[in-house]
Amino acid sequence: MHEIRMQHPGKNALGTDLIGWLDEELRRAGDEPILLTGTGDAFSAGLNLKEVLGHDRQGMETMLRRLDATIARLFLHPAPTVALVNGHAIAGGCILMLACDWRIAVDDPKARIGINEVAIGACIPPVALNIVKRRLPPQAVERVILGAQLHPPEAALALGFVDEVSADAPAAALKRLQALSAHPRTTYAVTKRALRSGMVAVSTEDEHRFREQEVPIWTSKEMKERVSAVLNRK
Repeated sequence: MHEIRMQHPGKNALGTDLIGWLDEELRRAGDEPILLTGTGDAFSAGLNLKEVLGHDRQGMETMLRRLDATIARLFLHPAPTVALVNGHAIAGGCILMLACDWRIAVDDPKARIGINEVAIGACIPPVALNIVKRRLPPQAVERVILGAQLHPPEAALALGFVDEVSADAPAAALKRLQALSAHPRTTYAVTKRALRSGMVAVSTEDEHRFREQEVPIWTSKEMKERVSAVLNRK
């Protein structure tokens, strides 16, 4: 088993450093099972908004493409992956969680889980959006994305964000990872790729929308004003 424990600033905000670190950890894991978790009260609070505020169009596009590539690498990891959701999993952090095979959340009503990009005027990059559409129940996808709300663990369970809520989440996550790892490894890897490989492909239409509509939204004056307002509230 390869444990990846995020311990980065800003409640594991997904900036250049953390995205690069995650990518390297996924490479180091090879074909071993992965337990992905955070520290303190946060799994990951989403994109690093301070970095978002400072990016021009090219910088923002690069950041989002790197995030998409890392999430895709986790989604297609050949061995079992379990997310131990120790606290808040918000926006990009929630999508990182959804890329794992199984998600177990701590039984803490103060924790918040959800995809709130639309609420702050942001768009979800194409690979990440494909994964969200694949991992959430069909009847919940639009409600979750367009509603853009954050939910306590039990509500997140009902919506399909997580598979379990446990009073002893670390033990439950380890038990689930061991159970998944007991399956024949080669069969697991081949079947997982057959199920998922098409989900990380980006269509010409998606690519056009990303470059010509979504990235400009991320770097617009209005978006920067909203990000500044969020940062000033913290």
